[in-house]
Amino acid sequence: MTAFAEIIDQARAQSLPELVAVIAAALYLVFVIREKIVCWFFTAISAAIYIWLFIEAKLYMESILNVFYLAMAGYGWHQWNVGRTDTSNKPVVTWPLKIHTRAISCIVLLSLANGFVLHIYSDAALPFIDSLTTWFAIWATYLVAQKVLENWWYWLLIDLASIFIYWSRDLKLTSALFAIYFIMIPIGLFSWTKSMHKQSR
Repeated sequence: MTAFAEIIDQARAQSLPELVAVIAAALYLVFVIREKIVCWFFTAISAAIYIWLFIEAKLYMESILNVFYLAMAGYGWHQWNVGRTDTSNKPVVTWPLKIHTRAISCIVLLSLANGFVLHIYSDAALPFIDSLTTWFAIWATYLVAQKVLENWWYWLLIDLASIFIYWSRDLKLTSALFAIYFIMIPIGLFSWTKSMHKQSR
């Protein structure tokens, strides 16, 4: 059976919660690309559902990540609302390379420690990869809330790894969602770059 056929079969047999989570997550990305504050509403819906779904799949760090997403939905809404005016959105910014270098170093160390603990003390699936994508996603989500352009480069790698993780845990629809994310990321990067240049004029 082809990968596409497996996705279709799972979609037909899928529970309503995952389907709703996938649709809400897809809408989140569409509205993030367009810099619409309503994106945070859809991520809250998606995260609330995925908390439970990832516990069922024994992807505990992914479940914890969605608790963070749920909290960030409120934080992101506030941050984007603070930077808005009647005529424009919160501006897109860039951060220096040294900030990203420090963040990446900390994330790798945290992920190794986290993965080791999960490997020894739990039945977590893919503990090290799960930990790495989770900590990077936490950082990237914070960058989205701050409207930092570089968030898109992080998501490019996170989403690529997530496709493999979710497929291996039989979450085919979610894997397909992240494949779509991966394709849409360059659109987001281009759109935000264009917005940043427009704001600087």
